[in-house]
Amino acid sequence: MRNLFFLLSFFSSTTLFAQDFDYLKVSQADLNFTKTKLDSNANAVVLREFGTAAVRFDDNYGNLYIDFEYHVRIKILNKKGFESANIVIPLFRSGDKEETIEELKASTINYVNGIISLTELDKKKIFTEKMNKYVTLSKFTMPNLTEGSIIEYSYRLHSPRIFNFRTWEFQSNIPKLHSEYIAMIPGLYNYNVALRGAQKLTSQNAELSRECLRIAGRAIDCSKMTYIMKDIPPFIEEDYMTAPSNFKSAINFELSDYITSNGAKQSITKEWKDIDYQLVDDKSFGSQIKKKDLFKPLLPDILKNTTDPLSKAKAIYSYIKHNIKENGFIGIYSENTIKKALETHTGNTADINLALVAALNSAEIDAEAVILSTRVNGLVNTLFPVISDFNYVIAKVNIDGKSYLLDASEPLMPFGLLPLRCINGQGRVIPLKKPSYWYDLTASQKETTRYNLTGELGKDGKIKGVLTTYSIGYAAFNKRRRIMAANSIDEFVEKLDESMPTIKIVKHEIKNLDSLENPLTEIYDVEISAFQNINHDPLFFNPFFIDRTTRNPFNLNERTYPVDLGSQTEQRVSMSIKLPDNYTLADKPKELNIGLPGAGGRFLCTTSLEDGILVFNQLLQFNKPIYGPEEYLGLKELYSRIIQVQKTDIILKKQGK
Repeated sequence: MRNLFFLLSFFSSTTLFAQDFDYLKVSQADLNFTKTKLDSNANAVVLREFGTAAVRFDDNYGNLYIDFEYHVRIKILNKKGFESANIVIPLFRSGDKEETIEELKASTINYVNGIISLTELDKKKIFTEKMNKYVTLSKFTMPNLTEGSIIEYSYRLHSPRIFNFRTWEFQSNIPKLHSEYIAMIPGLYNYNVALRGAQKLTSQNAELSRECLRIAGRAIDCSKMTYIMKDIPPFIEEDYMTAPSNFKSAINFELSDYITSNGAKQSITKEWKDIDYQLVDDKSFGSQIKKKDLFKPLLPDILKNTTDPLSKAKAIYSYIKHNIKENGFIGIYSENTIKKALETHTGNTADINLALVAALNSAEIDAEAVILSTRVNGLVNTLFPVISDFNYVIAKVNIDGKSYLLDASEPLMPFGLLPLRCINGQGRVIPLKKPSYWYDLTASQKETTRYNLTGELGKDGKIKGVLTTYSIGYAAFNKRRRIMAANSIDEFVEKLDESMPTIKIVKHEIKNLDSLENPLTEIYDVEISAFQNINHDPLFFNPFFIDRTTRNPFNLNERTYPVDLGSQTEQRVSMSIKLPDNYTLADKPKELNIGLPGAGGRFLCTTSLEDGILVFNQLLQFNKPIYGPEEYLGLKELYSRIIQVQKTDIILKKQGK
């Protein structure tokens, strides 16, 4: 470290027009910055951020590329803010071309007792991590961090991905005081530009930039598009949401068309009929679906116990699930052909589901491929075809006027229920001989859990009885997955027992573990340590010990994006406990029957004592898979009421006392 008075200016000010800011030229206000009104609890804040992207011509290789420059200055406000100093830059690969980083520099500025010091990043501490075969992550951590550090880094990125001009995200997980972006768009290119998210631009400007690009000696003018956004609140992720990229405020660019060297207009934004032809003819997509003959020798054994199209479809679905295991990669294109996948019993998700479509068609069952975007990948553009939006393929089976969506890459998923990752807006159905069409991706079953406890309170203070749990839909899928992850059912039960200190599982039975279309049923003989003994009076008993809600998943003052549960959900708890003689119900949790507007859901809680039997019932029900931002405060209030009532006890007293 060394003094940098000669590098740093205490009197530099933020300019009002769009331009990059000087590297390491911090102001006294930057050094003294402590918090922002945007988020008083912020752990770090972006003081200034600048980026620019332009199309360039590579004379060495004779091709166009995107030249992207990025520069950011961040103030670390406390130790939790150190997380913002862990920098990850994704680098995408397209075919044999990949993005590369150049001119990377990174520095940490500390200001202690009036002394400024600088620590530069050791380039040897930059490392790469291969996320998958399409994405590599460049990672580094800023050095010499303390509370109050300013970190600053910049780099130039060389990208061959002309189709997707560089997206600029104004919003991140920390607040930003100033973010600006300049896009230099050559006159030869026409991009669809869209601003998404709840935040508005502070300013934007378009001007002509003469001769910004030269191709084969020809000078080309550009549109210089400048976008500025100030005082940007952080984007806070909460439970029950799809990809954050769907909702963060950002500028997106997508190439629509361009002018070729001979002056002809070449459309990039194709019509769906063009995409249909491309996919149906593709050797890794449509050609795989057409390989029906692969399954002709297999069908007699697969279908030997079937009598109708639905039972045949279920048998084929089961066969594919158990004979081709997913290798960890997803996509819409077959990785190694479905023939290879059948031989090696492994493949990516496209190998599996394209094989499923081919096998169903081989059995004369109407099946089509559906391409979609998973929840973490973001929503697809339904206005015009963008094939790069899609990252997954499933099967759609049509039998007797009813359609079933299938993903055979999940062995524990019942017929007709998609994994939650696939429940994301709409998918595009790609028939082999008809035009493609949109289809809603919805859960075919409600996520349901029902608990039923019947027991008797003994003089030793223990409730002995039977706890039966029924799980349906995603609740059953998640439970089966946890059971299968254990080495045995006994080990699963042992871990379950350990997680409930007041409940001892004496005996267990689990039904329908392999019968995926039936409710998963768990039957446990239990001993519940409700009281040390019943010789004292009164007795306090909290009935909310089964799947208790301990925190509110909704804590924002306002949520600008939907609450997406994926499916309708229902949870019921019923208890029937025989009490010793002469006990009365002195007090109980407040009886509640709270409904969400528009019959969107409800919470019900009742307690009674009838003929010496304590009866308790609870219901939490959400009748919609998705709730809009305007319904957020109602959900937040519902959970607040639930948490409050679950803090209260049932009070039992002996008669005559």
